Amino acid sequence: MEFGVSASRIFPSTYEGLMLVLRRLRGPKGCPWDKEQTHESLRESLLEECYELVEAIEEGDTKKMAEELGDVILNASFHANIGEEQGEFTSDQVFAGLIDKLVRRHPHVFSGVKVSGSAEVVANWDAIKQREAGGEEASALGGVPKAMPALSYAQTVQRRAARTGFDWEDFKGVLDKVSEEVGEIHDAVSDEERERELGDLLFSVVNACRWMDVDAEAALRHANARFSGRFKGMESLSREREVDFRHLSLDEKEGLWEEVKELEK
Repeated sequence: MEFGVSASRIFPSTYEGLMLVLRRLRGPKGCPWDKEQTHESLRESLLEECYELVEAIEEGDTKKMAEELGDVILNASFHANIGEEQGEFTSDQVFAGLIDKLVRRHPHVFSGVKVSGSAEVVANWDAIKQREAGGEEASALGGVPKAMPALSYAQTVQRRAARTGFDWEDFKGVLDKVSEEVGEIHDAVSDEERERELGDLLFSVVNACRWMDVDAEAALRHANARFSGRFKGMESLSREREVDFRHLSLDEKEGLWEEVKELEK
């Protein structure tokens, strides 16, 4: 390939083109690193790329979104390529399974079923998924990946439980539960109890997020970003004033914190 020549001039800008590149990379004359990769070794990379895509979406950066979406597709395609090499499954099986699932779970589009709106669509989806998992005996919480971030997992199982009718009657009950869990932390006498009660508090706060239609994971990421930005701002002000931030008193640090918050406005 000549330097500066677009790869798309040699490999088509399609899924098939990407698979041709991957087969070349993992072939006899390919890249040593790419040839060493397995489903297990690529696991963390896939999660990282998904988070980078989420970050691009939250930033509203469409150029970055296109790039990160490509990285997510690359990781998924890597797994498809390895599956083909190992005789585990083919790309056709992956796409066929996905298409069949979408058609099955959208009977209001493909089978003439009538629905009143998106809420009924979600209810039908859950019912179909439960039948696929084993019928009435299958749990409504089945299939939620345990490897999900804990906040996202909590919000997902709460949402599913609520769709079965297991939910608070009003938001006051949700907030009262949060207050109750705070009180139970005060009453805890052992490390084990404190861990359990703190977990219950976090779970209750996530439930409050769900009731307010706030994504708990995103809310905490935004809070993390605010804290990091303000803390770095405090350090920056200290450097400008030629003082060692670490040696400031807590009251002085609190004063810097308030200054940074005012500068944000």
